[in-house]
Amino acid sequence: MREEAKKLVELLKEEGLKMTCAESCTGGMIAAAVTDIAGSSEVFERSFVTYCNRAKHEMLGVKKKTLKEYGAVSKETVKEMALGAAAAAKADVAVSVSGIAGPGGGSEEKPVGLVYMGVYVKGRVKTKKFNFEGDREAVRNAATEAALKLVIKQIRKCDEQDG
Repeated sequence: MREEAKKLVELLKEEGLKMTCAESCTGGMIAAAVTDIAGSSEVFERSFVTYCNRAKHEMLGVKKKTLKEYGAVSKETVKEMALGAAAAAKADVAVSVSGIAGPGGGSEEKPVGLVYMGVYVKGRVKTKKFNFEGDREAVRNAATEAALKLVIKQIRKCDEQDG
């Protein structure tokens, strides 16, 4: 995970981009991974841990209708979380994560290990669905690492499209 965070910080510096996070099930683990890297203050200045729906609505502007219709763990919600975080932080890049880490809280429709992520890069948002295995710690660690990789991938993809 540390290597991915280091790659991300270096890429953000190279591109002159500022990043923020909007985290639910990871509870700040992505922000911690990024800020563990020396020099990250050049590219990262704030983050949002929005564990409850009220926080997602109040801090990130996720619509109550979205939360009611699709739930907190949905592509629609992480898209709005990423957009809201980017706007609130005035960031070029935002990653959002919402999922069911377990051991409880899962259902047949949304099982433990289900995680949605959103990545905002320069006005574009990509969402992705993951199904991680293992206990709470394993799901949260896997989600954190996947988020770092996804942000790197989306920044590079955005560069290719712009270039």
